[in-house]
Amino acid sequence: MQLGMIGLGRMGGNMVRRLMRNGHECVVSDLNPQNVAELSKEGASGSSSLDDFVSKLKKPRAAWVMVPAGNPTEQTVMALGQKFEPGDIIIDGGNSYFKDDVRRSQKLKEHGIHYIDVGTSGGVWGLDRGYCMMLGGPKEAVEHLDPIFRTLAPGIGDIPRTPGRDKLGGTSELGYLYCGPSGAGHFVKMVHNGIEYGLMQAYAEGFDIFRNAGSEQLSPEYRYDLNVADIAEVWRRGSVVASWLLDLTAMALAENPTLSEYVGFVQDSGEGRWTIQAALDSAVPVDVLSAALYTRFRSRQEHTFAEKLLSAMRQKFGGHIELTQKKKESAS
Repeated sequence: MQLGMIGLGRMGGNMVRRLMRNGHECVVSDLNPQNVAELSKEGASGSSSLDDFVSKLKKPRAAWVMVPAGNPTEQTVMALGQKFEPGDIIIDGGNSYFKDDVRRSQKLKEHGIHYIDVGTSGGVWGLDRGYCMMLGGPKEAVEHLDPIFRTLAPGIGDIPRTPGRDKLGGTSELGYLYCGPSGAGHFVKMVHNGIEYGLMQAYAEGFDIFRNAGSEQLSPEYRYDLNVADIAEVWRRGSVVASWLLDLTAMALAENPTLSEYVGFVQDSGEGRWTIQAALDSAVPVDVLSAALYTRFRSRQEHTFAEKLLSAMRQKFGGHIELTQKKKESAS
């Protein structure tokens, strides 16, 4: 099946590679010509402009937008909408606000263009692991692109099946799910990221306790010199708190138990804020998720070992570089 991809960054480029590995045809576009050239060498069909990109897509056209959320996505989607025709499909795979999806889909629908929002999780590991996807939009358009989603998804793999799941059917255990009409995919991904904040914060605070277990403020008989890297590793083996985030934590601590390369300046993508707003709109108490978000705000003023661990986890699963680190690199 053919798919166009606009945005060949950490995730977009690897999505193209995963699709091509499995026999799909990809047309690619990026503001950086080098990214286009690189994927063209690997078998993709490169494009030199948006018009060139659109001309290389077969009808009904399908273009996946994988650029930063906000104005870049808005401008790209609307520009495509001006060039696409009735029956064509635009997919937004970034971290857009679900209410923006609803607005865009309504505007594109006036021209007969389908709009699909895809909440995508998998980070820099997706090429080999696959991408967990939460889909929203017209069901017929989603079904048309099922071969694309099925290829990008992780599949059942070696994860044990949930008891009774075989009687329920569907695609969820393959790693992708149709969640509902426009905005539903990004709504589910938004809450996913809100939960992610809370999980990461819990790990970070727990390991900060370990880090300070030998504090001189404690009585000598209650001081412990703990190996945090070994604790992370042993918890990966049969513990009820085992998870991929713990795997990444163990990796970071094995590389450097002090995390000295991290400052502890922790950004938030916006989805944590949107999750809290959705909770407020629905009058749902979210004590843990809101506290995790506020801790990220505080991290930009002072830095603890917990915040360094948060930075380490974000770098490991998504390739996210600390803002302060970016400044250091640009200054050097």
